[in-house]
Amino acid sequence: MHLRNKLFITPTLATVIGTFVVITAAAILIIQAVTSERVIRQLGGGLVDLGMDSTEAAFVEQLHAVTETADYTHASWALGELSFDEPELLIAYIYGALAPQDRVSFMVMVDENGRGVDVDRGDADGKLEGGRTDLASEIPSLTRLTGKASRQSTPFWSEPLYMPSREHTYFIYTTPLYDKDKYHGSFMIGMSLERISDITWSISTEDIIVFLMKEKSEEVIAHPLLHQRFEQLSETAPLLHVSQISDHFLTSFSEMQVVANEDYKIADNLELRTGYDREGNKRFIILEKKNDNLKGLPARIGVHFPGEFLDQPLRQLLVAIVVGLGLLLLSLLGAIALARRIAKPIRRAAGSAKDVAGLNLEAFEPLPPSVIRELDDLSSGFNAMVGGLNAFNRYVPRTLVQKLLSEGRTEAPPEEREVAVLFTDIVGFTSASEGMSASETAAFVNHHLSILGAEITNHGGTIDKYIGDSVMAFWGAPDHLDNPAEPAAGAALAMVEAIVRDNRDRAARNEQPVRVRIGIHMGPLIVGDIGAPGRVNYTVIGDTVNIAARLESLGKEIDRTAEVIVLVSGEIANRLNPDILQQQIGPQMVKGKAEPIDVVRLLPG
Repeated sequence: MHLRNKLFITPTLATVIGTFVVITAAAILIIQAVTSERVIRQLGGGLVDLGMDSTEAAFVEQLHAVTETADYTHASWALGELSFDEPELLIAYIYGALAPQDRVSFMVMVDENGRGVDVDRGDADGKLEGGRTDLASEIPSLTRLTGKASRQSTPFWSEPLYMPSREHTYFIYTTPLYDKDKYHGSFMIGMSLERISDITWSISTEDIIVFLMKEKSEEVIAHPLLHQRFEQLSETAPLLHVSQISDHFLTSFSEMQVVANEDYKIADNLELRTGYDREGNKRFIILEKKNDNLKGLPARIGVHFPGEFLDQPLRQLLVAIVVGLGLLLLSLLGAIALARRIAKPIRRAAGSAKDVAGLNLEAFEPLPPSVIRELDDLSSGFNAMVGGLNAFNRYVPRTLVQKLLSEGRTEAPPEEREVAVLFTDIVGFTSASEGMSASETAAFVNHHLSILGAEITNHGGTIDKYIGDSVMAFWGAPDHLDNPAEPAAGAALAMVEAIVRDNRDRAARNEQPVRVRIGIHMGPLIVGDIGAPGRVNYTVIGDTVNIAARLESLGKEIDRTAEVIVLVSGEIANRLNPDILQQQIGPQMVKGKAEPIDVVRLLPG
């Protein structure tokens, strides 16, 4: 809109409020009632969707561990690290794979003849028991899965399988072991209804009950109370119908009223039902129609909860509307309502200013233009300011600025602190990048630095600078830390895990692994704003920085073939938790130091 057509706020308020106060107030009330109802329903639907996503994440995390174990086992077998000719080695391996997965009941690995090993987690005390097995004579119910595995090469989840020898029902993830299109055996991971139900028990509350129901069925796979009915399971009924479980509200599932998703702005992939419990209290059920994220497990997630979670905000809105209609009798309140309506952009700008003050620029939505000249100037100026901050934010560590602001400081005069300094460097980066284009080199370096930078940030560190493919970071400033060695070492070990994971992905793409050296030292440093008045860096200077860099460089002499090597000084090692694995390297001479440095290598747990 042209500037000459903009209205000034004072005459606009005076004209509208003075002549149409009552009519305007009524219109605002109606608009707010309709809009608020829609927003409340959308908010309720959004909370439901968020809750279902969180619940799904709890199951996906467990199933991801199962599928990852299966993939890793298949890879180890394919590389010849595991062999049916060494059953004791297989048993030891499966013990290690099963031990941390307390939701998994057993693991079985057999050859094409159904002979191999079985490790089971006891239902009473969880003690692992393993040995050799022959499916045909000992676990015949699993032979149908090996038969299917011999006909297809891709992993799969079984339908619910009742095992008479165990008097229980299981879902089994089977990974066929193929070599050159020839079937050599199967690796099977079993999860019992009891252990799947343990997941629902751990994420349910007194009011919110989580359960799993089989796809295209009303049979229950998991429920916090399902253990009370396990004795009813059988080969002919491996799962129980919803009407058979101990949840008195859920037993009437079939008779419950189906509610239109639009009424509460619920996602289309969910089914919404409502009913009443024994005390006559209204409850809702949210049930997925289908779930494509459970790694192939034929299950869908359901939740039931008190009706007031969705209904109470609407009842409160109705009361507010009734009160508002009464207030319409007072013209003064109508004028105030109109003023608040006009002031809405100002309130939005004030809210956005809080996000900007906290450098939370991702949450900022550009302020819309306004027909009011002053508000339009405010919107355009504010949007331009945030655009400039976004550009500025790319070159200044946001976490550092946030820490300084949280301490009420806009300047950081140099001071002496005890600081832990970390250096990283890619081994052989120059030769590795010779075959890359400029864009490929930039993408590679940016990806690598984002992996390392994330671990530094997660462990409370401050990234000082990126030097090509290297990173310099420190702990102990601007935050005061009693022991900066702990988070620095934690970040380094987390980098090791992250780089190993990334190298696995690179290997899957037939790319060479990235090898990295990391050095850490701590000691007194000068820290603060260093530089000319027009260009200042918050950084650290001192001999501690040089020693950390020398430790990183020393890694090529200690272990040239290491995927990732972490070397720390004795000052760091002596302050670490005893749980962190250490390898004493001993005194080492480094460039620029007359005396040797006590060097320790940190090893991943």
